Amino acid sequence: MDVKPTFTGGCYCGDVRYQCEGPPLLRGLCYCRTCQAISGGAGNLYMAVEAKSFQFTKGAPRSFNKKDRPGSPTRHFCEACGVHLTARSDRAPGAVLIKVGTLDDPVVFEGPQMVTWTSEMQRFHLLPPDVPAYPEFPFPPAQKENA
Repeated sequence: MDVKPTFTGGCYCGDVRYQCEGPPLLRGLCYCRTCQAISGGAGNLYMAVEAKSFQFTKGAPRSFNKKDRPGSPTRHFCEACGVHLTARSDRAPGAVLIKVGTLDDPVVFEGPQMVTWTSEMQRFHLLPPDVPAYPEFPFPPAQKENA
């Protein structure tokens, strides 16, 4: 029998909670300027999961999309405490990006499989050893051309 892992998490104050089932699609670290701003200067550790397996189980997050780049994601955050929980993009409609710090058990992240947007990283940012790094996000060519 194939047991799917269940991931749970939520914001700092507990007003918004989520759950999803299934293995992560991708584990990453993003150094784009937007992620730097949202994180307070560091990169953004995220875990992509299937959208159909993800749901908010308590409360309703606020959403925001600056729409400053093609395919810019809509970000979801707690209105009460401001914690950034998830993001979704038209470039990957079947996925939800969960912010690792919001997981109840961040150990499940296990570290990034790739680092993206190194073209925008700062000199004080560190690259994990033996992890592929890309100047942008390595979308398949067809997706990037249509974005």
